[in-house]
Amino acid sequence: MLSEFRDKQSRERSILEAAKHGHLQSLTDREMGVREQPMTIYPRPRHVRAWVRFGPEAVRVDAKLVRSTRLAAGIEFRAGDQTFRCWVWGNAVALADDVS
Repeated sequence: MLSEFRDKQSRERSILEAAKHGHLQSLTDREMGVREQPMTIYPRPRHVRAWVRFGPEAVRVDAKLVRSTRLAAGIEFRAGDQTFRCWVWGNAVALADDVS
């Protein structure tokens, strides 16, 4: 239990440290093809692990999958008292159950 708490604190520190290196990057509407593809909104978001990028810094985060297109995933994640939201390529995301 204590080690899980420490792991969570460590992951949050990694996110906040990466955030110092630049803005959270997100795919553009053009990259996602939002005009050509349907978007799914999940009423019960799934827990995922995803790679995100703050400026040049990449970090893997525990997140919720809140929406998606055929190519991209809209995720949100927390660190400290901040909530981050972005779009990433679908292959940057794995269901939390599938990640070791």
